[in-house]
Amino acid sequence: MSYIDLINNLLTPRITEKAVVLDLFAGCGGLALGFEAAGFKTIGFEMNPDAALTYKTNLKGDCFVEKLSLESVYPAADIVIGGPPCQPFSVGGNQNGIHDSRNGFPFFIDAIRKVRPKVFMFENVRGLLYSNKWYLELIIEELENLGYKTDCRLLNAVNYGVPQNRERFFLVGHNSDFKFPEPETQKFTVGDAIFDLMNTVPEESKFLTPAQDTYIAKYEKASKCVNPRDLYSDRPSRTLTCRNLSSATGDMHRIKLYDGRRRRLLIREAARLQTFPDNFVFTGSETSQFYQIGNAVPPLLAYRMAQALKECYYREKPSQVAA
Repeated sequence: MSYIDLINNLLTPRITEKAVVLDLFAGCGGLALGFEAAGFKTIGFEMNPDAALTYKTNLKGDCFVEKLSLESVYPAADIVIGGPPCQPFSVGGNQNGIHDSRNGFPFFIDAIRKVRPKVFMFENVRGLLYSNKWYLELIIEELENLGYKTDCRLLNAVNYGVPQNRERFFLVGHNSDFKFPEPETQKFTVGDAIFDLMNTVPEESKFLTPAQDTYIAKYEKASKCVNPRDLYSDRPSRTLTCRNLSSATGDMHRIKLYDGRRRRLLIREAARLQTFPDNFVFTGSETSQFYQIGNAVPPLLAYRMAQALKECYYREKPSQVAA
């Protein structure tokens, strides 16, 4: 079985569990797809209409279009997951942290306080561990004051079957024992994911111009790149972001074709590098679709975390969460 067949077969929504998962800041459903593939029913909340429509189009769960606030009302749920907006803590977002109006953590903590799940999880960028670590410590204190134990770790998606180097921070709250998934020995590559696409030239292809090639050469020289930052079939991809997928920047993702031309990534290529199955359809403009893909948690990594949370959920002690 090829890598793509494995992804297409494994990441299929199915409901086998009674537990309900509330998915906050749900995006297009990368986290939710992993949890639905693990058997959970999901309910999403997402303020971007295109992303919410993508979620509803592909997943079994519903997704409400809503910008979360301290007045938000949530349905009953056993597990809460989410990716509070990461721009306040990312290098690209200038790491303004708590002072950034896009900071979603107050709303995530408020949801935990209202819903009282047995288990919860959030993910964010690695920057939360560094210049904003003081704020992470405040978040953990707030969550533990609600009666939960917490475990956190920085995970690289490439160690969990994703053909991409992508570091994300995960924090899990519970009342028993939680074990993060063990890293896998096999690492998959760009070629494993898009071998049948990366040398094609479909109608929607966009090629780098000579001026862009010149600009990128200067960018790479200034960045002291040893190799051009094209995608290589024999190694994992660099991290996919909204910016390097949708924008014509020096860091954009691109493929060098046999004839020497360089082509920007296609929607489906980007989706595969994030481990979305081929039947997962994105809605909205091309830019909107790239943003949805770049913002998503790779569904395969989400699936590994969902399996770990499932084990924690079923070994959970009777609720001792503070009222």
